Amino acid sequence: MASAKRSAKSKTASKKETGLRQGLATYGDAGFSLFLRKAFIKAGGYSDDALDRPIVGITNTFSDYNPCHGNVPDLIEAVKRGVMLAGALPMVFPTVSIHESFSHPTSMFLRNLMSMDTEEMIRAQPMDSVVLIGGCDKTLPAQLMAAASADRPAVVLPVGPMLVGHFKGEVLGACTDCRRLWGQYRAGTFSESDIEQVSERLAPTKGTCMVMGTASTMGCIVETLGMGLPTSGSIPATHSDRLRIAEQTGRLAAEMAVKQGPRPSEIMTKAAFRNALTVLQAIGGSTNALVHLTAVARRLGIEIELEEFDEIGRNVPVLVDLKPSGDHYMEHFHWAGGNSRLMKEIRKNLDEKCRTVAGKTLKQVIDAAEMVPGQTVIRTPANPIKPTGGMAVLRGNLAPRGAVIKHAAASPSLMTHTGRAVVFESLEDLAARGDDPNLDVKADDILVLRNAGPKGAPGMPEAGSFPIPMKLARAGVKDMIRISDARMSGTAFGTIVLHVAPEAAVGGPLALVKTGDRITLDVPKRKLELHVDAKTLAARRKIWKAPPAHPGSGRGYTGLFFKTVLQADEGVDFDFLGPEK
Repeated sequence: MASAKRSAKSKTASKKETGLRQGLATYGDAGFSLFLRKAFIKAGGYSDDALDRPIVGITNTFSDYNPCHGNVPDLIEAVKRGVMLAGALPMVFPTVSIHESFSHPTSMFLRNLMSMDTEEMIRAQPMDSVVLIGGCDKTLPAQLMAAASADRPAVVLPVGPMLVGHFKGEVLGACTDCRRLWGQYRAGTFSESDIEQVSERLAPTKGTCMVMGTASTMGCIVETLGMGLPTSGSIPATHSDRLRIAEQTGRLAAEMAVKQGPRPSEIMTKAAFRNALTVLQAIGGSTNALVHLTAVARRLGIEIELEEFDEIGRNVPVLVDLKPSGDHYMEHFHWAGGNSRLMKEIRKNLDEKCRTVAGKTLKQVIDAAEMVPGQTVIRTPANPIKPTGGMAVLRGNLAPRGAVIKHAAASPSLMTHTGRAVVFESLEDLAARGDDPNLDVKADDILVLRNAGPKGAPGMPEAGSFPIPMKLARAGVKDMIRISDARMSGTAFGTIVLHVAPEAAVGGPLALVKTGDRITLDVPKRKLELHVDAKTLAARRKIWKAPPAHPGSGRGYTGLFFKTVLQADEGVDFDFLGPEK
């Protein structure tokens, strides 16, 4: 009789797949698995009442190595408050945390690891919904990738941008002004003492970069995709509104836990991704976001087509006056109405029927946008910052699978230019020769950096906006065409061609360029051409050898990365992380 009762309890427990009863550890006895789980969790002081409620998981990406996420503990408490006010049980769990400046060799190398970690922790632990808290460049992309793959009800809460800094009457923003002032320091026009003082003022508060870099771009995209609450991408990290939106996010997550939806696959549709690409063009966003969106969409079996993205850019102007394409910062964008207000200006280009996690349509979000009289940060299509979108996709014999240029942050005089190639074989070669006073380079040359892509670097670092050679910088040269298979920070300015695919390390045409070759960049015609005949290129290919393997590439995560990483046009994800078939 006792055995029969235990068997009945086991069957009941196995049927109930919500709350604490879901995803039980495999012991061969579901009743025992649940008993053991409760016994251990009660060590934390939980009551049966608490343990019988729907569970909301909350990611903890706080790390002493990640100052961008310095407000995460406060956000977690606010989310927990919202969850409990709505009658659910919050459960916080740690995941990988990535900071751009504290990730060797590059944060992109670790994005896929974080996505896998987050996905598996969502799968492995009992939760009916999850709140994903993140911000710094590769964190939100990794979390969106994880949400897409786990496909459990999820809502994203960005940590928010930091406030601006000040130096001698000038407003400072990390990291556009980091690069600008460092360039002046390299050129000898900015003193040692000034650069030291600036280092203390560029990032004056917790939060992500306050310009339209990758973090801010992804915050806008989270809202556009419908995966986060309106305004959640732009509220400053230090403001009380950030805590209120966190509490509201917790309430929403509790409601989603009860309803068991919506799931990410129901929110992040083909139309939602097109909306995100449209906003990306209109905000003059980071080139990184194109790679990230491609990776997130691929997890759901959706293809991001580069030609479609380019066509969107031809029809949607840059409307947001933020650095590096404009003059202002994220706090100004937020108080001008934020992403909802921006979407109102381009609503004819958006699919407003798309759903959001809050249960509203995109049309309802746009209709509710705050209208701020007299603001100039968010322009109208009749008075844009740039007449076309922030990015263009280039094709040609140098980039048969595409390359990207953020022409909204480039020099107009270089949009159509033919010049002599000056080639750097690698990041190490660039470091060794770039500042050599005897380097054979002129201002109208085209700098080429190769073997800096997904496999070549490894990890496709933000090295595409590499410095102007010292001797030219000190002669007053502020911009040159630079071409590479690397990425660049969304905070960077310059005429920089990126994501050349396929990369040099796998034998892409970039591997065959020699110093002295002529290259044409023609952004209006979307062309990137190497002026070397096919016969010569074929001869060069015969003698080309792949670069030697990087240390550690035969084992562990590094080995997995080299064996399975895809190219830029496929999102730099791992080949086995597509949709389950």
